Amino acid sequence: MGLDLRMPIGLMFSVFGVMLAVYGLFSDRAIYARSLGVNINLVWGLVLLVFGAVMLALSVRGSAKMRSRSADQSGVPVARKATGGK
Repeated sequence: MGLDLRMPIGLMFSVFGVMLAVYGLFSDRAIYARSLGVNINLVWGLVLLVFGAVMLALSVRGSAKMRSRSADQSGVPVARKATGGK
């Protein structure tokens, strides 16, 4: 079973990060008066986006390792097994 939870978690954080960052970029500046002028939506949107990108990168790296490990164990690449060795 090749379920890697880093992929959906990375996608979720990336999507929410983009949404929050875009809201921070295009929202009214007056709402940030309470947070001492800091655009907290933009800052945390970028934090979420970076975290999501790191999770996606780790997922891609992990799946590449898993593919190479399974190819090493059987001697036949995984893609060739699925097609029946043709």
